[in-house]
Amino acid sequence: MFGDDVFIVLFFLFLFFIAGIGAVLFYFFRKTIIQKINFRGGNFSMKELLRKSIIIRIILVTILTLILLIPATMVQDLVHERQNRRDNAVLEVTEKWGQQQTIGGPILSVPYLYTWKNDSGKTFWSTGYAHFLPEKLNVEGELFPEIRHRGMYDVVLYKSVSKISGTFSPPNFSEFSIDEKNILWEDAFLSMGVSDLKGISSDVTIQWNELQIEQEAVNIKNNDVFSSGISIEVPLKQKQEYKFSFELKLNGSSEINFLPVGKQTEVKISSQWGTPSFIGAYLPESRTVQNDKFSAQWKIFHLNRNYPQQWLNTSYNIVSKTKTKNAYTYTDDEYYRENYYNQQQSSENSAFGVMLRMAVDEYQKNTRTVKYAIMFIALTFLSFFMTELLNKKILHPIQYLLIGIALVLFYTLLLSLSEQLGFNLAYWIASLAIISSITLYTKSVLSNNTVTMVIAGILVLLYGFLFMILQLEDYALLFGSIGLFMVLVIVMYLTRKIDWFAVGKTQENSQA
Repeated sequence: MFGDDVFIVLFFLFLFFIAGIGAVLFYFFRKTIIQKINFRGGNFSMKELLRKSIIIRIILVTILTLILLIPATMVQDLVHERQNRRDNAVLEVTEKWGQQQTIGGPILSVPYLYTWKNDSGKTFWSTGYAHFLPEKLNVEGELFPEIRHRGMYDVVLYKSVSKISGTFSPPNFSEFSIDEKNILWEDAFLSMGVSDLKGISSDVTIQWNELQIEQEAVNIKNNDVFSSGISIEVPLKQKQEYKFSFELKLNGSSEINFLPVGKQTEVKISSQWGTPSFIGAYLPESRTVQNDKFSAQWKIFHLNRNYPQQWLNTSYNIVSKTKTKNAYTYTDDEYYRENYYNQQQSSENSAFGVMLRMAVDEYQKNTRTVKYAIMFIALTFLSFFMTELLNKKILHPIQYLLIGIALVLFYTLLLSLSEQLGFNLAYWIASLAIISSITLYTKSVLSNNTVTMVIAGILVLLYGFLFMILQLEDYALLFGSIGLFMVLVIVMYLTRKIDWFAVGKTQENSQA
């Protein structure tokens, strides 16, 4: 895939290539073109050439269409700039409240002593860590979302309460070949991964079998598994199963994810939010989504992931390295495409969760709208060109250019208004303004009520058709293809009796 800068360079090269071909063709065939036109008194003028040569007008209109793609591309860059400005405003809020959260664990870590030798043969003692994952892990979480404002931008934040429980089997060191006397059972601890510690809103107290450990949790004691989180020391007896439960309260923004570290992991999430997007490595086993709330449940087994139940030190990395996205910039399909390659490169990426997506993202729809600029400009110019052929009224290239500029201004109007009023209302206001201006200009230039009403009707159909396509994301290609096919059929029908070889001559006689 090419970057935006490469695309712009290629576009300009293509534009110059088309213009060069047109100039070369005109240079070599100019005499033939001029001779085919019946000039009065044998005098040649560009004005008469434009009026009498349909080929020249087609070339000029095509070149104008390509030129107008330059400001259309600039508008698309403007949309991205405004989107980045929104994302920066959102980041300012989430950095202080809590960003996207990923919860992992708990994982039981037991330190042990081992020896190693340097190059000179001298023996040293060091401390390693054996990590054990729970047999069962159950998470019942509820999200309490709220929308805050930063300037004119909305920020999705949430408070979460997660009740986490499960069991650990007795730690088994037999497969590690570690001497029993070198195991530091008294220094064992639980680690809980939390991606953004600023979001922790209360102390963590754990129920460990019959013992309630009320000591204050400390920052992560070992970075083998998690680089950010909390650790709690727990007492161990070698041949005993351990039950645990605790409550974790977090502040976060836009999304929350979990790591399936249990041999059997069950996660239940619910919230008063009507537009969730289920993301990550696993889809929920069951889900219910209503207008103002949702609930989802995952059930994942250790066979579904690419790391074992126990290992030493940094043998496995279970924390996703994939860059998280926010709830504003990406649709579900775009989120998946953006992260798919990274997921293939990192087999340890097993996180899953839910994104609290905004119901309407003005910048996404603006971006999709600008992508139809070439179609709009081409179809509008085609409408005026058909008017020339059928009504013997000729427009100057400057008039085409002014109409094209009005079409491009539609996108800047839409962008600026949608930031304040929402996309749908902004779309109809911007389209009404552009349709009115082009209609009045057509009336003034052509002085023909019938042609003016036809142009106005075509513009209304075009803008209405585009709005329908924007609303039907899944069927946009289908309806767009059908619409273009119908346009082609209409043009073929209207021009079926035109003698293209006699068009220039007919126009000349009509003007004489």
